[in-house]
Amino acid sequence: MIKQVYSGRYTTENEEDIVVFLIGMRVNRRLAVHKWLPVFLAMPRMIKELYTYKDTLGFLSMESYFGLRTTLMVQYWRSTEDLLAYAKGKQHLAAWKRFNQKASHTNAVGIYHETYVVPKGNYEAIYANMPLYGLAKANEHIPVSPKRTTAKQRLTQDAVNQINAWK
Repeated sequence: MIKQVYSGRYTTENEEDIVVFLIGMRVNRRLAVHKWLPVFLAMPRMIKELYTYKDTLGFLSMESYFGLRTTLMVQYWRSTEDLLAYAKGKQHLAAWKRFNQKASHTNAVGIYHETYVVPKGNYEAIYANMPLYGLAKANEHIPVSPKRTTAKQRLTQDAVNQINAWK
């Protein structure tokens, strides 16, 4: 499937808080396929569930990356409450139980996640000649206007002050 490429420069709205959730796995022992493959295969079922019920779950969108040993999914959520509720849901709990039974007692496979709560106005995005991607799939995808040409213009003044304070 070829994705539509949007010519020109686009950005996203940043008027809502957002949760960025990074989740993935690392194959530590490649030959221990029986340990890491079940972990890998658990994700497609959960991804299907997330997209099927995204409005009720608070899931917004995601991107996936596959390396030689490590996978990474960047997920965007409406709130930490939504993310934590999903973690307690039937599909995720079943996958977590299987992981604990089959792979948690071995170092053949590792898993990880990181959660970032980003207040409104404290994130920005730019896309030039890209299909819908990342935050542009999660939030409203809008053309760059003269008032939103630079990253500084797309961020709130508080966010700009924080960046300047780090310098």
